[in-house]
Amino acid sequence: ALKRILCHDKEDRQAALREVEMHGLFDHPNILRLVAHCMVEKGTKHEAWLLLPYVKGGTLWREVEALREKGTFMPEQRILLILHGICRGLQAIHSKGYAHRDLKPTNVLLDEDDRPVLMDLGSMNQARMEVSSSREAMAVQDWAAQRCTISYRAPELFTVPSQCVIDERTDIWSLGCVLYCMMFGEGPYDAIFQKGDSVALAVQNPIVMPPTTRYSVALQRLLSSMMTVNPQ
Repeated sequence: ALKRILCHDKEDRQAALREVEMHGLFDHPNILRLVAHCMVEKGTKHEAWLLLPYVKGGTLWREVEALREKGTFMPEQRILLILHGICRGLQAIHSKGYAHRDLKPTNVLLDEDDRPVLMDLGSMNQARMEVSSSREAMAVQDWAAQRCTISYRAPELFTVPSQCVIDERTDIWSLGCVLYCMMFGEGPYDAIFQKGDSVALAVQNPIVMPPTTRYSVALQRLLSSMMTVNPQ
């Protein structure tokens, strides 16, 4: 599969090359590998071409949607299998001192064995970001608004305090949203975003889970433990 990124300026080109660089850090079964890349000149603009393996199963989101249309839900065993693979991919990213920052069901591919593969490493950056002024806080907040999908964005990225440390725990929140999506057919904040209500406000409140007997109490508890507003 060829991913083409249109680059309008030098900054865009650097971002695309950074994505290439991120791919180069990993050789892991749960992270999409980069086969080849090049930068193509298109008049005054450039296009970054990233050649990636084609994963037949499509995205986790496509799978969730297909099940929802049939009026069924993912069985717990399958959820755990997929969740475990996503965790292994994240573990590999975190162990190198990075965070994914844009984990969501459309950024998880499923191969024919139901093995999840994390993709779109374009928002990845250093896991630990130390903020020590309101200017730095604003910069992190603006960056998150551009790079981290709103309905999967961790609460600490909406209003960044002027003295804080943002770290890889932002991915744990997003992982909770992905787990919720596998359990209930959509992300916990998808409907709020679609209605045009404030996701920033919604994420400050404890998560409300639809009553369910489909899944074990243990799985529901696991979900709640990830969706903790305060990262500490």
